[in-house]
Amino acid sequence: MSAHSSSQAAPTPWLAYACLSLSMGLVGSYVGLSKLLLLAFPVFVLAWLRFGIAAVLMLGWIRRAPSEPPLSAHTRRLLFLESFLGNFLFSICMLTGIQASSAVVAGVIMAGIPATVALLSRIFLGERIARPVQIGIALCVAGITLVALNREPGAIQKTSNFGALMLVAAMLCEASYVVIGKKLTTAQVSPKRISALINLWGLALVTPLALWQAPRFDFNAPSAFSWTLLAFYAAAASVVTVWLWMSGLKRVPAAQAGVFMVFLPIATALVGLLFLGESISALQGLAYALALAGVVLATLPRRA
Repeated sequence: MSAHSSSQAAPTPWLAYACLSLSMGLVGSYVGLSKLLLLAFPVFVLAWLRFGIAAVLMLGWIRRAPSEPPLSAHTRRLLFLESFLGNFLFSICMLTGIQASSAVVAGVIMAGIPATVALLSRIFLGERIARPVQIGIALCVAGITLVALNREPGAIQKTSNFGALMLVAAMLCEASYVVIGKKLTTAQVSPKRISALINLWGLALVTPLALWQAPRFDFNAPSAFSWTLLAFYAAAASVVTVWLWMSGLKRVPAAQAGVFMVFLPIATALVGLLFLGESISALQGLAYALALAGVVLATLPRRA
């Protein structure tokens, strides 16, 4: 049997694909719903409560399994970077940016993540960027630029330059999360333990900022609905999505996994349109189409 026919006979990792798709769909949903939480909680207190609730939910995931080797110094550094960029900075940039933007605009900007993953893979992993990927990156940048130039006075939600900048920073953090996460999956650490450890780092990093903001916040003010939504946010953002993503990424190459990031902007935009009463203008629609076209070009499978 030839090598070509052997590769054709390889089973398709449908379960891994499902994990990646569901993970990004949940991320997109809580990006949109976080606008409701920001009406009840300040940014740093919200992030602190998210990591704290998730830490309680994942207490049983911290202990090392007998089959796992001890964490090396290199793995510890990767875990810190994964949490610092993918948990701490992403949460701060995303929550700060979404305060000054609409969920639809956030979805368009987040659509640039797959192309950014390709670019970071080229820089840090030495992967070669094909011409379709280069065109895809250009289309994503064009889409983001159109969003930044859109200042229609009749829009329900407006996006400030600061909000757009924070969302772009969140996009870069999330792309770094993919690249670093792929390296972590080769360290023989279970997806559950990775999720728990990077959540603990996130809790430690945000605690000083939360302690600075908490004395001026009335914890009795949020409604029961807000606390329920916070519990979903904590479970989805820190527990379920991370575990699903790491489980899928363990069986799928990083470049191929990037295509599933398309579910993030789709879910974010749908939440904004269906639940937050937002609308999408013609210019935003064009920007969204350009960004998604860039996603397709940047993540299409290529022949060897």
